[in-house]
Amino acid sequence: MAFVFELPEIGEGVVEGEVVEWKVAVGDSIAEDQPLCDIMTDKATVEISSPKSGVVVALHGEPGDIIQVHTPLADIDLTGAAPTPAAKVPVASPAAPAAPVTAPAAEKGRTKASPSVRRGAREAGVDVHGVTGTGSGGRVTHDDVSKVSGSVPAAPVVAVAPVAAPAPAPAPAPAPAPAPVAAVAPIPAPIPIAPPALPQVRPSGSEERVRIIGLRRKIAEQMVVAKRTAPHFTYVEEFDATNLVGTRSRLKKVAAERGVKLTYMAFVIKACSIAFRDFPNVNAVMDEEKFELVVKGDHNIGIACDTPQGLFVPVIKNVEQKSILHIAAELTDLVARTRAGKASASELTGGTFTITSVGTIGGVLATPILNVPQVAILGFNAIRPRAVVVDGEIVVREMSYLSPSFDHRVLDGAVAARFVARLVEILNDPEAMLLEMA
Repeated sequence: MAFVFELPEIGEGVVEGEVVEWKVAVGDSIAEDQPLCDIMTDKATVEISSPKSGVVVALHGEPGDIIQVHTPLADIDLTGAAPTPAAKVPVASPAAPAAPVTAPAAEKGRTKASPSVRRGAREAGVDVHGVTGTGSGGRVTHDDVSKVSGSVPAAPVVAVAPVAAPAPAPAPAPAPAPAPVAAVAPIPAPIPIAPPALPQVRPSGSEERVRIIGLRRKIAEQMVVAKRTAPHFTYVEEFDATNLVGTRSRLKKVAAERGVKLTYMAFVIKACSIAFRDFPNVNAVMDEEKFELVVKGDHNIGIACDTPQGLFVPVIKNVEQKSILHIAAELTDLVARTRAGKASASELTGGTFTITSVGTIGGVLATPILNVPQVAILGFNAIRPRAVVVDGEIVVREMSYLSPSFDHRVLDGAVAARFVARLVEILNDPEAMLLEMA
């Protein structure tokens, strides 16, 4: 009997999902609660597990295809017997042949066991349905599986009687020592020299097509919406970061003693929050349906983060209530968990303003695209020593550029220029930000 498994509802308001990866193939035996595939929605990537045991007879869709909720995802043959792992039988010895050990039979019906226990049983070659559970309500535990997988006795060791060694033969008379011969150093063989490696050049006319799926597709869709919806403009200003570099250098050790990595970004995040007091409309989002600017009292600042999976924007909530040290600690933790794929959905949503920085990679400045529905984004660029004119003299200062982009529908150029000027003023005196304990 074939069971048609439909894509279940995996989130409020979610009506479809993209197939990211299949964890099984047609013809595979699958256990109940075993991972079937990964589905990406607008909100998160969700692992879908099989509700039944059986044999996979059909998979609906390839990676990158969009599957509607309540439409077929996979067909599972419930009558197809899954191959039972071979019993572990010890090697018999002449002294004591051993019989294979089997787990006690379980009652018919569903076996109570968590997905991790089922996975551990499969890896150990144990049929979880044949394990007697000792947990609450008869649930099979990891210990139950370990007892079954480790209950096969090892083959016994057969003792062998020692055999008497023959009597040693009489030693021969010593031969006369040969005359000494002068040692001749061997001529070393020539060391082969490998030819230089040639650059790998693709044949002329070759091409490769890469399907845009998963997170890369979501990023592309978001960028198209941003550029089509909001008319961007970027305002660039340079600022003298010498005082910022010095302040951070002096405080790095103090922060490290408290277990915190103090970065320039922590100062920039706090500086933006302070500037929002004078320019609240920059910390806002657009309600496209009602065509209203929603000015936010909470300063929830997202940080564009490059990860092995693609671009994510984790959000530090309520920056206006936090000190620079608090921001730095939260930033380090949140970015690390985001890159490891462990940030929660709530930590990746709810932003009111975004900061992006590629200064550690290089480049002079960038013109960032808005993270809609937000109306502003700040590009924070590399800090480099440069010769500049100060009070009529050429001196070396630590210089950088700020390159924010704005939604010109609601923020004019003059407002943008004044906001950036205020931001530069705050960053030029970073020690004053230390008074902002919250």
